Formats: sequence, structure tokens, C-alpha cells
Amino acid sequence: MLAAVVASGVVVIGVLATRNDVPAPQLRPGRPPLALDLGLRTDPEARALERAQGLYNAGRPNRAAAVFRGRRSLEAQVGAALADWPDGSVARLRALAASHPRSALAALHLGLALYWSNRDAEATVAWRAATAVQPDTPYAVRASDFLHPRFAPGLPIFVPSFPTPLRIRVLAPQRQLQALAVAATDGGADAKILYGVALQRLGRPRSAEAQFAASARLAPTDPEARAAAAVGLFDKADPSLAFGRLGPLTRTFPHAQTVRFHLGLMLLWMAQVSQARKELRLAQAENPESPLGKQASAYLGAIRSFGTR
Repeated sequence: MLAAVVASGVVVIGVLATRNDVPAPQLRPGRPPLALDLGLRTDPEARALERAQGLYNAGRPNRAAAVFRGRRSLEAQVGAALADWPDGSVARLRALAASHPRSALAALHLGLALYWSNRDAEATVAWRAATAVQPDTPYAVRASDFLHPRFAPGLPIFVPSFPTPLRIRVLAPQRQLQALAVAATDGGADAKILYGVALQRLGRPRSAEAQFAASARLAPTDPEARAAAAVGLFDKADPSLAFGRLGPLTRTFPHAQTVRFHLGLMLLWMAQVSQARKELRLAQAENPESPLGKQASAYLGAIRSFGTR
């Protein structure tokens, strides 16, 4: 099934890439956003791309273009195509999508260029392809944001009730990730949860889901592991699977703060504010001074500040 979905995404990108570049009646104002995600990279190429992206998003596309044009990576080619917006940008991004049919990066930005060209239907197809060909990437997560604009951006991140060990927190980010991966391999349910959260933050939802599921298999009577496994299933295209796993846990673990908290969190992501507030209040009441209790209070305060009572 997964192979079929990926194959269909590749075909879709191929079809989009061969369409004639017929001018749209009018471009949308401004420029398409550039959404390069370089993760934890600190190499010279990554630093240059970050600098160029900052220039582009600050409204200095000509200076950004000078940086992008000196590099051959796909990220640089995408950036260079948008830096010349709108002159040939769509055609160049079509070509990049055709030559990289399994790249969510190329599909996402082709979709953005099409959307800014008032080709909304084609943009939607490109974003769907991005989520199909590389679902375990931040580019697929971003494409899902555009496909489901009524949801909060990104995906809900699981909030453990326990901290990351100090010996890991003091490390540099790349070494933290490595240490969490080793701990997850050799350790128990909590170690897998912490590694899963790190993967979520890096925009790798499928890998995170696998860690959370492994945690739940190791500790099936632990509400923390079970709640993490449910949150890891959250998908904007079909949130029912995650809710179907998490909702019944309120009966299995009626006083588990993590279950109520994350139920409220997922409801917030779906803009179901009234029900989210009820769940967050229940979570807060379980233990107002715990980390999750304080986080629930922060969300409730944010809801109040927006005037939703």
C-alpha cells in the first residue's frame, strides 16, 4: 500500500512537471515563502543556505540569489528559482520536480509557486504529492499545513511528564540526537519517548510514531507510553485514528494527567477550542504544579488572551 501511495505521488509530480506553463490571470501579492529545513546541519553549505533564506524572507531576493546561484544542491536550486520570482520560477520548479520526483522539497515549493500564480488546484495536487513521496520530512509536514489551513501549523508535539537527563541536555544539538538514539535503542519506554519527541521536533513524524509505538509495546500499562503512541498517529488528513486511540484512554486511565492534557492539545490543533479547554482544565486539576499542569495553565491562559472563554 505504501509503495502504491509513493508511486502515485511520483506520477503526480511527473504530470505537473509536463504541463504547459500558461500564465495565470494575476499573481498573488508578494512572493511565495521559502521553507528550507536544514535540520541540525552546521556545515558551510547549510550556513550559507540559512543566510540566503534569511535574506529572501527579509525581502532581499537579489542578495539571496547571489548566494543560491553559487551552489548546486537541490535546496540552492529551489531557492534560486524563487529568488527570481516570478521570472521563470514556475517553469524552473517544474523542471526540478521532474528531475527529483521523490523530493518533498521540490513538490512543496512547486505547490507554493503554483499557488502564488493563482493555480490553486495544481498547487493542491503538488502538496498532496509532497506528503506522499516523503511523508517523514518537514517538507511533507509543511505541505500538510497548506492542505489543511484550519488546523494549527505543524503537528502536536508530545510533552513528556519527565525531563531529558541532564547528561544529554548539556550536549550540542547533534550529539543530543545521537545520545537519544542510543538510549532509545538500549533503554526502555521512557527513552523511546524522548527520542520520539526529538524526531517530532525535527519534522520526522513517521519515525517518531515508530518510537512511540515501540514504547507502548514495552509498557502497555503505562499511560504515558500509550498517550505518546496515540499522539504519534495524529494526521491532519485523518485525525480520527489518533483520537480513536487517545479518547478511550480517559476510561482506562481516568486520572492520568498526560491523557487529558494531550487530548486537549490535539483538540487545540483542530481549532476545537471549547472542548480543548474542558480537557485542559481536567488535566490542570489533576496536579496544577506538575510540568503538565503548568503547561495546561499556559494554554488556558493563551485561550483567554484570545478572548475565547
